[in-house]
Amino acid sequence: MEANDVSAFPRPVHNRIPNFKGAAQAAAVLAQQDFWKEARVIKSNPDAAQQPVREQALRDGKTLYMAVPKLKGQEPFLRVRGDEVSKPRYASTIKGAMGYGRPVGVDEMEKVDLVVAGCVAVNRSGARLGKGGGFSDLEFALTRAYGVVSHMTPVATTLHPCQIIEDEIPVNPHDEPVDFVATPEGFFQTEGRFPKPKGVDWELLTEKQIAAIPILQRLRAQ
Repeated sequence: MEANDVSAFPRPVHNRIPNFKGAAQAAAVLAQQDFWKEARVIKSNPDAAQQPVREQALRDGKTLYMAVPKLKGQEPFLRVRGDEVSKPRYASTIKGAMGYGRPVGVDEMEKVDLVVAGCVAVNRSGARLGKGGGFSDLEFALTRAYGVVSHMTPVATTLHPCQIIEDEIPVNPHDEPVDFVATPEGFFQTEGRFPKPKGVDWELLTEKQIAAIPILQRLRAQ
């Protein structure tokens, strides 16, 4: 992306969900879809690439959930209500969401109508590559465990066309697949080959990881 001059701030794009030129246009394409218009509550990743998506959600008066970085604290999500925001662009940033939003636990979240996930790459089968931390997958698993999302909840992403690859991407049961892809140039629905994670796969988590995320400790104790 850097070699072809399609990346955007922040740079370098390594070890992050890469921001890209045309992110606002891709968000506009996503916002034209019927499932977006029907969605009242959206959960989105906090990365810069999807900031225009979060801004659009708030401008449309939707309720927006963003995860606290690394799911820290007893209330690992921020809830921002679009109808309570006077500066949607600022409120769609991490700093702004912390100011406008309210921290909530997973058990306080409303049912989510649409999940927006950031991707490093995606293919037409619906497999996605994240930045490697596993937090997007874990967020879906946690919200699934609490009934906030289900196997029917659509997952969408916005990215640059160069991030759509033909290669096979390995998919495990805990991986979050993508149903819809919006780019500055268009939109498509993936083949939807892969089921959504059913919940937290405890065998994949170390005791150190569980100790660092209070909501995991609470869920395991139930």
